[in-house]
Amino acid sequence: MAAKNRGQLIKEARTAAGYTQEQLAKKVKGLTASDISKVERNQLDITNEQIKAIAKATGVTQKSLLEAPVPKKASSKPSSSKPSSGKKPASSTSGTTIKVTAAEKKLLQLYRAADEDSKKAALAILKKDKKDEVGGILGSLINNPDIKDALSGLQSLL
Repeated sequence: MAAKNRGQLIKEARTAAGYTQEQLAKKVKGLTASDISKVERNQLDITNEQIKAIAKATGVTQKSLLEAPVPKKASSKPSSSKPSSGKKPASSTSGTTIKVTAAEKKLLQLYRAADEDSKKAALAILKKDKKDEVGGILGSLINNPDIKDALSGLQSLL
């Protein structure tokens, strides 16, 4: 079975993230919905920065998209609304992807949306750093509006 090409991987990542081509284009500087369509059909090559932005927006690894094979029919000109920055488009090598569960994807999305203190607390928990873990958890809980609402609800029951 042949490895999936970059266009196929971008389309899969976009649809798995629940984005339309237009929604994804709004998240990537210099791309339109038409450009996303062309990228998915391997008719347009884009810059590494745009590939990284797509990966970030869709929750896939940058490496999986950067290293995915690009068919020879893709245009050699990166798409950008500004003059070219001189950066080369991503090279084509053998493609590897990492499959993640829905829970892992949700964790990644929450982590990316979190503030720095919450990120540190999450890492402390995952690394089992007991010193930082308690303070980080308490700080995150105290500042979380959902937790505050839940605690208020519990207090009213008591």
